[in-house]
Amino acid sequence: MSELFDAVDALVASASPLPPPAERKRLRAAHGLTAEQVAGALRVRRATVSAWENGKTEPRPPEREAYARLLKQLAELYPLPAASDQDPAVAKTFTGPATPAPRESEAAEPRTPATDAAPTEQNNQQRLTAPSRPSATASPSSTSRRPGVKKTAAKPVADPAAFDPRFENGPLAVIDVENAQVVAYCVGGLVLDVPAKSIPVLVDWTLSEAKLGAPKLSGPGKDADPLVVLTEAACERYGLPVHLTDEERLRGRLPEGHKVIKQLTRAEWRLTKRGFGPWARIYRPAKGSERLCVQLCIPSWNALDARHWGNAAQLPAPELARLLGTYASRVMTPRGSTAVTGLELMTALHPPTRASEPDQNGKRHSEHNPGSLGKDPVDCAPCEAPDGHPLLKDLPRFHVRGPDEVLVEEAYDWARPLTDAECTKHHLVGIDINMAFAAGANGTIVGLGAPTHVKNPRFDPKLPGAWLVDLSHVDLSRVKSGKEWVELDAELLPSPFTPKGDRPTGPAWYATPTVAYAVELGYDVAPSEAYVRYDNGRYLDGWYNRLRDAYVATMADLGVTGDLSPADFLAAMDGYRQRDPQMAIVVSAVKATVKGGIGKLRERPRGEGWRPGEPWRALSRPTWRPDIRAAVISRTRINMHRKLLKHAAFTGQYPVAILSDCAVYAVDGTTPLDFVPYRDGKPLPGGWRLGVSPGMVKHEGTQSVLWGEGVREEHGEDLNLARYIKDGHITHTDSGE
Repeated sequence: MSELFDAVDALVASASPLPPPAERKRLRAAHGLTAEQVAGALRVRRATVSAWENGKTEPRPPEREAYARLLKQLAELYPLPAASDQDPAVAKTFTGPATPAPRESEAAEPRTPATDAAPTEQNNQQRLTAPSRPSATASPSSTSRRPGVKKTAAKPVADPAAFDPRFENGPLAVIDVENAQVVAYCVGGLVLDVPAKSIPVLVDWTLSEAKLGAPKLSGPGKDADPLVVLTEAACERYGLPVHLTDEERLRGRLPEGHKVIKQLTRAEWRLTKRGFGPWARIYRPAKGSERLCVQLCIPSWNALDARHWGNAAQLPAPELARLLGTYASRVMTPRGSTAVTGLELMTALHPPTRASEPDQNGKRHSEHNPGSLGKDPVDCAPCEAPDGHPLLKDLPRFHVRGPDEVLVEEAYDWARPLTDAECTKHHLVGIDINMAFAAGANGTIVGLGAPTHVKNPRFDPKLPGAWLVDLSHVDLSRVKSGKEWVELDAELLPSPFTPKGDRPTGPAWYATPTVAYAVELGYDVAPSEAYVRYDNGRYLDGWYNRLRDAYVATMADLGVTGDLSPADFLAAMDGYRQRDPQMAIVVSAVKATVKGGIGKLRERPRGEGWRPGEPWRALSRPTWRPDIRAAVISRTRINMHRKLLKHAAFTGQYPVAILSDCAVYAVDGTTPLDFVPYRDGKPLPGGWRLGVSPGMVKHEGTQSVLWGEGVREEHGEDLNLARYIKDGHITHTDSGE
């Protein structure tokens, strides 16, 4: 009889009802869970959960029953909003609690709320779909005003399903002065009147009335503090300089005796150690779980670096609110430069601590959050320490460490002379890898704790660390590609083991992905020592996913989508920035967030009277992790070399120059379509592939072979053509002079 019962249970489990794919993802995200966490609980791969969420596959028993149980519990915690534009397919098939139907009178005659009435959820939808510019004829109430709604509404910046009434006006506001009245431009075109007449009162208003901020990105994390951006007119109104003096710009902040700082002190507000600068944090000590903190951004003080934010600082307030609001909703509310935000995003997705289970007295305590870097910094290995680190203070003065003393994992900077055959080609065509370092971070196993020193270890490709090993015996003229050995012209390929592409001459320190690639190429390795991290995990996966989604979504806004053919993709990329210059700036900021966040993992001293051998401020962060940076850069370079090798083995074409994520080939045509191989519309497996997703490539630029030979003859054979392939303009040599 028990066997019959088991058979019946299995039959029921095989058809456990599930919500549609989009709702599965919403429920997981609402609870702050990553796909990896769900996969771990269900004992499946992360890719399997992603396939369930995008509708590519459906779960099968026994995982289906457990997955259905998880989604049902989440549905009870996070029921669907009763928004009027809810997806009817989701509403019809969702297995969670049903949304109550409206009363007959409400269904027959919908309410039209007054401007200053308490907003309902439907009103919030209207706030999000308002045009980006307010109507000139809109009459504000005493506390807020709303622009008129056009027939063609702007795309909402925020996700209505993630609406939080505490932050109904969005993550940020741009404060401006309009007709002698201080106003706040929020996301979605909402405009609020600001009654504050000083910075301390503005901070109070932001926290008590403005309803600004954003919900946490992870279960044990913290809500994002509201961001207030001050235009030049707002700076003048609140007694701040429009521009910093040379001395203030050098110090990065206002002098301590400035009247606005005195006002904040009298009002019992505090500033962080960085003081009142372009990104000022104003706070009071937290009371329990209540956090009182406001982030100020002052574009005219160079808060928005033009290298990453373009002309954002010169945009009108409504347009700046749209731009920053899009970035905030897709990445996170900016916390400083794009590099700082990239690092903060890692912490927001993996907070260092979480609340413990209740003790015998029913109290919860702070404990380490598994999968995070923790709240305390850890020492790096001596080989991972940059010059001047306290671990190296006993080295002789002016000592230059060799490859067997220091780990050097950097991006490619390699070039070679053209062969006679390549000189007969017509053009040099450059291809650039989308979000290369983000793609390198995806799936990389990194250390979470301190290193352990081991002698004569057996190499483990799944164990992150630094390995002292001799790879000079790896011969690129005969390597393993998959299960087959292939023969190549090693003189035309860079070594995968060094940034300059030189073949190693003896033992050197390498990160795990570099050594693993030597094994993949078919060669044995025998490390003499290593610093390994037994506490490890895929810490950056969630970080990559969020930045990937932000990049792909914003490129889609610019007309570049993932379903385009290679030719259509190249056509869509032509002039894409001009279609919506503001969204193009968001793309640049997202890319800078990736590179800057990885770079911040090994931040160097920034003045402040530092001397070699002394600690600097960044070392006190748990996110000062040069080993993680090395692992990501190593994997990025190896990913690129693997594609170079696949392409060479299949086509006989070799790169003539590589710089970071850009590779240049000598070909007869003018576009990547003339040399990137496709079979029946499908790309070469493991090779270059045109497209918008991270890891795929786009056209970087085309110049003539005569141009390349000419500039090398004029500036030297060491000139890296990949540096100038985009526009052909030579402004300086590779030496930096």
